[in-house]
Amino acid sequence: MDIYQIWTTYNPMWSEREIICFSVLMILVMVMVIHGIQKKKWNPIQGVAIVVLVLFLGIVFGSTVFTRITAIRQYELKPFWSWCAIIRYHDRELLRENLLNCLLLVPMGLLLPIIFNHKVKLNRALLAGFLVSVVIELSQLIFKRGLFEWDDIIHNALGCMLGCWVINWIFVKLKNRK
Repeated sequence: MDIYQIWTTYNPMWSEREIICFSVLMILVMVMVIHGIQKKKWNPIQGVAIVVLVLFLGIVFGSTVFTRITAIRQYELKPFWSWCAIIRYHDRELLRENLLNCLLLVPMGLLLPIIFNHKVKLNRALLAGFLVSVVIELSQLIFKRGLFEWDDIIHNALGCMLGCWVINWIFVKLKNRK
């Protein structure tokens, strides 16, 4: 699959209700951020990063939970089952899926140090990615909107940690330049 096919497959059109709910959420977040900037709680860059993170997570939840068709409840409770299948059957499509799951929360990891305006410990980024991914996977399980699997949680959490590591590294390089 190319990027366009992936985007159109996993991001179908949102319903009118989903658009309205997400718009209200974004307005509330923007009001909160503007208030936080005015009260000097956040600088404008942090505010923009918060808005971008909420927008990003809305798109992620939209594509992984909300816009999916209801099916039967599915789960795979064996950790690393996908890697066993990749090694055993040389399943390139599953490998691609695993790599895309690693990349899914990289943007979140990139935004965390910007939001907090300092380096974020990698274990905290891993935990943040883990928690977001658990919510996604549990939502898929509860609403019958996909396969609940530990592998996705692990890959998403590692991706969040990777994104955080990149920005932390950039912070160090910028600090050393000064």
